[in-house]
Amino acid sequence: LIASCNVMRLYSSTRGKDRRSGLILTIPLCTEQTSMEELSATLDYLLSIPSEKCKARGFTVIVDGRKSQWNIVKTVVLMLQNVIPAEVSLVCVVKPDEFWDKKVTHFCFWKEKDRLGFEVILVSANKLTRYIEPCQLTDEFGGSLLYDHLDWLNKRLVFEKFTKESTSLLDELIVINENEKGSQAEKDRSSESNILPSFDPETVLQTGHELLSELQQRRFNGSEGGGGGGTAWSPMDDELLAQPQVMKLLDSLREQYTKYQEVCRQRSKRSQLEEIQTKVMQVVNWLEGPGTEQLRTQWGIGDSIRASQALQQKHEEIESQHSEWFAVYVELNQQIAALLSAGDEEDLMELKGLQQQLSDVCYRQASQLEFRQNILQSAHEFHMTAQDLSQQLDGLLGMLCADVAPTDGAAIQQTLKHLEEKLKSVEGALQSLREKGQVLLDQMSTQTSFSYGKDVSIENKENIDHIHSVMEDMQLRKQRCEDMVDVRRLKMLQMVQLFKCEEDASQAVEWLGELLDALLKTHIRLGDDSQETKVLLEKHKKFVDVAQSTYDYGRQLLQATVVLCQSLRCTTRSSGDTLPRLNRVWKQFTVTSDERQHRLEMASAFHTAAEKILRESPELAELMVDVEAYEEVETVGKGLLDRLTVPVIFPDGSEQFFGSPGDMASSAESIRERMKLVEEKRFLQEEAEQRLDEEALEAGPRES
Repeated sequence: LIASCNVMRLYSSTRGKDRRSGLILTIPLCTEQTSMEELSATLDYLLSIPSEKCKARGFTVIVDGRKSQWNIVKTVVLMLQNVIPAEVSLVCVVKPDEFWDKKVTHFCFWKEKDRLGFEVILVSANKLTRYIEPCQLTDEFGGSLLYDHLDWLNKRLVFEKFTKESTSLLDELIVINENEKGSQAEKDRSSESNILPSFDPETVLQTGHELLSELQQRRFNGSEGGGGGGTAWSPMDDELLAQPQVMKLLDSLREQYTKYQEVCRQRSKRSQLEEIQTKVMQVVNWLEGPGTEQLRTQWGIGDSIRASQALQQKHEEIESQHSEWFAVYVELNQQIAALLSAGDEEDLMELKGLQQQLSDVCYRQASQLEFRQNILQSAHEFHMTAQDLSQQLDGLLGMLCADVAPTDGAAIQQTLKHLEEKLKSVEGALQSLREKGQVLLDQMSTQTSFSYGKDVSIENKENIDHIHSVMEDMQLRKQRCEDMVDVRRLKMLQMVQLFKCEEDASQAVEWLGELLDALLKTHIRLGDDSQETKVLLEKHKKFVDVAQSTYDYGRQLLQATVVLCQSLRCTTRSSGDTLPRLNRVWKQFTVTSDERQHRLEMASAFHTAAEKILRESPELAELMVDVEAYEEVETVGKGLLDRLTVPVIFPDGSEQFFGSPGDMASSAESIRERMKLVEEKRFLQEEAEQRLDEEALEAGPRES
């Protein structure tokens, strides 16, 4: 019927009112053939919507025949007599402007008023307002009444759908709730006790609330589109009638749905309790059966890392299987806790018993798994430490067995340091092995409490013997390496001493060469007087003593090198070259120091003789110097000058001068100055002697 209303565009405008406050029913006709049966059924449906009070005020029917044929219009008007004669007060036939004038003369509805039971008038659309107020007409008839037929159809569809579903659902819920009141035995036997409603109660209730909210909103809103100049909007009578119907259905539905929810809750609780009991027994039976048997067969710790890893992998597989059942346990525990929180006294004891039984079995099995995992982890760490220690001992033994061929003392020190670090690392690893072995032994001592009555002393004895055997073997290997380290340490310390002696001997040669170089380049001065020359002689003796001690130190180091080489049964790489170099430099130094000694002694004799002459005052004629003294100064001075020009000749034939040519020229010039002063003194003395001789000759004749 609702679909027919939409197709035929039959407008039930109960929102519009005629001048008698009666409802207006609009029937639009079109050029297509109109089914009178559908039209009649649709009119019956529409007339069932208003209340009896509204019907009593009568209807004004507008038959829009502007797009239809006259015979259809006439048929519709005559049909109204059979469908709603008592309710119709006035029928307004909206005619076209031109085409019906002749046909109307053949059929006058006003003459048939008594037979029809209502008045029929033909009127143009623009003159319809003579009979009905414009504010009660829609815009297609020149009125201002706001009306959306599609919106009315949609709301009516929702209302009809809700009414149908809610009524059906209400009947079903009443049946379900009444069946639930029977005895527990009847509910167990009855197949209808688990019947489900045809519609979702939540969806139906939500639809009803939305419909009621829409109806109430349409009732209390001020105006819809009133701002556009139209007539103020007011709710239709059918909408006003629908509100209490919807509210009544909603109240009844909520009441029965609340009871149904309690029925469902009780059903769910019974079903959940039975399911929990079944699952609890499944978990308990598996853990105490196959799960326990799996743990009974796993007690070894392996004899290597690979073996312990294989045992750990097997244990992980066992744990994986247990994890699936533990997950079921967690889920069951949550379900039981939820049921316990509901507070149903009749089920509390049974639920608590199931929960306690499940928890005891699961915690016991989890403790056994954890205990086994801890033992395997400790065993794996023990084997890893043992393997690491074995590798360190092998590396240390390889170092000790290899030949030592260091290049210098620093390399030996580095090797010795590395050896000490290796030994210290071995000691730390052995201590760690002892600690991990003791932890493993302590854990295995408590293993009997988890043996399920099985005698594990044989398995434990084998494992304990293996642990002690590994630790003792590592201790013996470490002791052997320590003894070898002591021997290697002594040998390497001797090698350090050997390299040190060779290095110091080479340093002594370098020092002696530096002393020789300093003697040739800086020990040049011969002194400007006898006192300074004596000081230079003293310094030269001390300088020679330093060189002598350096040479003696080098000889002692080379002798110690020979002794160490004999002790180490090896030949040195440098002592064979160091001794000849030491002797060669020492001979060169000896020749040079002797030459320096002779020159200083000659300079001392020269300055002493010259100073003796020059100390005599030339004014004192009676203090005459012997000619031999002058000749001595001249002879020594010339000899010294000649010696300054001669180089030092080393034993290998090489030559070397003292200082630079400028230094030698300066020393020679100082000697020549002193010789010149002596020569001047000698000249003065000769003049004085000549005067004395002349005076003596002159005095002789006078006396005679």
